[in-house]
Amino acid sequence: MTMKILLKAVGLTVLFGGLSCDLAQAEWKAAEGPLMTRWGKQVSPQSVLPEYPRPQMVRKEWQNLNGLWDYAIAPMDSAQPEKFDGEILVPFPVESALSGVMKGLDEKSVLWYRRTFEVPRNWQGERVLIHFGAVDWKTTVFVNGRELGTHKGGYDGFSYDVTEALKKDGKQELVVKVYDPTDGNQVRGKQTRTPKGIFYTPTSGIWQTVWLEPVPEVAIEDLKITPDLDAGALKVKVISSSKVADVQVEVVAFENDKEVVRITGALNQEMNLAIKSPKVWTPEQPFLYDLKVRILHGKSAVDEVGSYFGMRKIALQKDEKGINRIALNGKVIFQMGTLDQGFWPDGLYTAPSDEALRYDIEILKKLGFNMTRKHIKVEPERWYYWCDKLGLLVWQDMPSGDNKTPESRTEFESELARMLPGRHNHPCIVTWVVFNEGWGQYDTERLTAWVKKADPTRLVDNASGWTDKNVGDLVDMHKYPGPGCPETETNRAAVLGEFGGLGLAMKGHTWSKESWGYQGMADSKKLTQKYVSLISRAWALKEDAGLCAYVYTQTTDVETECNGLMTYDRAVMKLDAEQALAANKGETKEAQVKVVVPDAQQDKVSWKYTFEQPSADWAKSEFVDTSWKEGRAGFGTKGTPGAIVKTEWKSADIWMRRQFTLKDGKLKNAVLQVHHDEDAEIYINGVLAARLPGFTSDYEDSEISPEAMTAFRSGTNILAVHCHQTSGGQYIDVGILATPVQTTTTAKAP
Repeated sequence: MTMKILLKAVGLTVLFGGLSCDLAQAEWKAAEGPLMTRWGKQVSPQSVLPEYPRPQMVRKEWQNLNGLWDYAIAPMDSAQPEKFDGEILVPFPVESALSGVMKGLDEKSVLWYRRTFEVPRNWQGERVLIHFGAVDWKTTVFVNGRELGTHKGGYDGFSYDVTEALKKDGKQELVVKVYDPTDGNQVRGKQTRTPKGIFYTPTSGIWQTVWLEPVPEVAIEDLKITPDLDAGALKVKVISSSKVADVQVEVVAFENDKEVVRITGALNQEMNLAIKSPKVWTPEQPFLYDLKVRILHGKSAVDEVGSYFGMRKIALQKDEKGINRIALNGKVIFQMGTLDQGFWPDGLYTAPSDEALRYDIEILKKLGFNMTRKHIKVEPERWYYWCDKLGLLVWQDMPSGDNKTPESRTEFESELARMLPGRHNHPCIVTWVVFNEGWGQYDTERLTAWVKKADPTRLVDNASGWTDKNVGDLVDMHKYPGPGCPETETNRAAVLGEFGGLGLAMKGHTWSKESWGYQGMADSKKLTQKYVSLISRAWALKEDAGLCAYVYTQTTDVETECNGLMTYDRAVMKLDAEQALAANKGETKEAQVKVVVPDAQQDKVSWKYTFEQPSADWAKSEFVDTSWKEGRAGFGTKGTPGAIVKTEWKSADIWMRRQFTLKDGKLKNAVLQVHHDEDAEIYINGVLAARLPGFTSDYEDSEISPEAMTAFRSGTNILAVHCHQTSGGQYIDVGILATPVQTTTTAKAP
């Protein structure tokens, strides 16, 4: 028996295949996982992700195959099992609690699925397609014993024409076989069979919606939609493999139900729709036009789909200082985002509901973010739909793999080549990220150029963090806890692709007894204070160092990693939302923080220095240092954690001096920003400002002594530093921050 359900969100009639309320469904329950979301608690076989899964190519007739299927885990080379192990709730991965199974696969096993469906009688005379939103990883599909094909790749959708395999009537058998070794040389993102730290439980098998759809012999197979704001036009290509010559394509754009433009053309040829006085898409006003696409034979519509588009342009442009900035629709935009892993405690890669998908995006908007970096995962289409609808910019990572063999590199490039057109039509996506932190990185120059050529309408980040190859549109650094900013460049914009990682485990909302974070916080108050401080510094870097975007780690906790703004179950916001909002908008008092004396994170900084013991008055203003050498910060040995080494220092001691100028000497809330390895003494105009024993692995704030706070004066000041090293890595760099701060000149070596 089937049910007709009106989908208000997209206005569709959908048939749910095989959702009879039999005893098996009544008895179904989720497995006992470590943590469950409030949406997961509402999941049932009668209604599993009922929304039409493809919002940019909508058809009215379809049949949802989500629900209970038979499953079996069997040896890799075994034939289709005669007896199955039990039932699994599709589309939740077999390792997840919401699948009802919560078992893993290994490289010697395969996962079998089986279910039946019936084709509605009113579909007679149509071709019948089966669509898979995504299956991880190697998938073979059978209908009534006939093999339809095999697909490799865990992140892109694929379809088969099942028409010739169908029986005339009655129940049809659908069988799916999946092989997913996870830890092999495949594209997998953060999945691993031995999860810990920043790597998580794998997703195997079907993890996005499966559905059937009737189409005519001459059908729309895909759309390519590209806004051209400069030309005031929308480029549309209607893709079909049909060879029929006497058909036309009609494309109609609507603005709030009012027709804007109508055009006809040929299949597989780009058409330009003139959009007069276009309403631009922005995070603040994410206006979307509706689109209706039809194939016409004479005056009759042979096929029809609904879609939408946003008119927006992303590009680099120089500001008044000549610094490269990121511009949206011709206006500079400072992008503030989170690292978004896209994991769920009950569904892993699969959100428990469409409401849950939307919730994460709504929370980010409420906290003042205008962007998120989708981290080495590709989401279902509906996630991007909500980003389009609610107004959230997206940096889309290519999921990583080891890429150590020719075969794995071929697979990586094949999946990259499918990701770009697969998510091309979404206006929210403004940046493609080819590699993350050198994971599986190879041929960066070639692949970055290829991505840019394939999609010149978006920015390309060649490598977020670590091994930058000086190509693409962005120079991207990672710095924990940070913040930091890469040096500005002539042809690229400087961005902070990851920072923060402030950890706090919330009792009752953790995945396990273990928890991990880049920097632990004692409680929510401390977390909020530190978060506001970090974001304030990032805003200071916008003006002082040319920073164009920051990505805070991260939206939610994930398994043992507790760096989230929210807990993994999305039940608790771990910091004060109002203070976070003010910080992200640069509106807090703390956000007025400015760099008084820059360090190597913010600028090309020079110091006078010596490795020889100077006289006792070396830190005073009147000391003459003309015989000292001059070098660029920071000073140390390469490989020291968190160091930005520009001048080598290998001896036991280093003494350093530099000048800075204040309009007047009244600084409030001034702090030192210091990375020292090891013992450091810091002076302001000869007065001891701080004595810092031991070492740090990153830049940290240090209080300035009350005596030194009174030593600041109008005009020229001297900052002097002594650092002593005993063993291991070594590094020293010092800057001064204050809020509010008086007008300063650039600090320099005396």
